[in-house]
Amino acid sequence: MTTVADILRAKGSAEVHHVGPEDSMLEALQRMAEYRIGALMVLEGDRSSRIAGIVTERDYARKIVLQGRNSATTPVREVMTAAVHCVDMAQTCEECMALMTRERIRHLPVLDDQKMLAGIVSIGDLVKAIISEQQFTIEQLEHYISGKHG
Repeated sequence: MTTVADILRAKGSAEVHHVGPEDSMLEALQRMAEYRIGALMVLEGDRSSRIAGIVTERDYARKIVLQGRNSATTPVREVMTAAVHCVDMAQTCEECMALMTRERIRHLPVLDDQKMLAGIVSIGDLVKAIISEQQFTIEQLEHYISGKHG
């Protein structure tokens, strides 16, 4: 079974993009656009600091655009989700998918053994890993059926 550690290893980059709670939503959006991502961790201080929340494009659409607020003057802390669901490196794709489905979220921060932020996995990362795992199983079954297993 594929674990979160496997997914982070496959992604390669250990960089977790983030903003601070006092940064403007415009700054957060610019950073998301720059890195072509849909969510940013909100950290108090640097990456080794406390997770204050997570802010997503969905938060922007629902809490800025639909409410007629100004992204240049609205701080991230007023828009972010403070109750962040996290996973650890040993959790499986299936466990993460179940959590995401139950909580209706698309991004999960990953904490290492020291409870430090190690990365973030998205629903897309999980789907890619599950499809890859299923393709491998199909190939193995095809080899077995065709007699090429020995």
